[in-house]
Amino acid sequence: MTTRSATAWFDKYGESHQNPVNKTIHWICIPLILIASLGLLQSIPHPFGTTFGDWGAVFMVGAMVFYATLSWTIFAGMLVVGVGALALNHALLAAGLPLLQISLGVWVAAWIVQFVGHRIEGAKPSFFEDVQFLLVGPAWLLQFAYGKLGIPVETGRAAA
Repeated sequence: MTTRSATAWFDKYGESHQNPVNKTIHWICIPLILIASLGLLQSIPHPFGTTFGDWGAVFMVGAMVFYATLSWTIFAGMLVVGVGALALNHALLAAGLPLLQISLGVWVAAWIVQFVGHRIEGAKPSFFEDVQFLLVGPAWLLQFAYGKLGIPVETGRAAA
């Protein structure tokens, strides 16, 4: 897919997210899938030690590159969201809870509900068209929050 602006990505993503029930499902399930996906990655043994994080943190660095190509405000917001999700998962681990099992259960359940939402919508999930939409989903939600707060989405392209 060619490079798109944040607004263009959100408009394309929004085409298959018009039904109010599907939108509500996405408001619940996208954050759960993000947290659970990072939890699954954080559960994979890694050679980095605590100094350099874990596979979830490594993934977030790559995702931040994508978000930086959209806009600085999306990058900043998704950085806060990503760090928060990683911290939540670290807190679960610190509490002695089984992060892998919790993440796997939440991930599977949330995806099932997401597919129910798309069945209600009558449209296939956007990531069937382009896998980058898996990263667009959380930012798509963020742009609605930005709208309520008066924060611009398009701040110029962070990476030319």
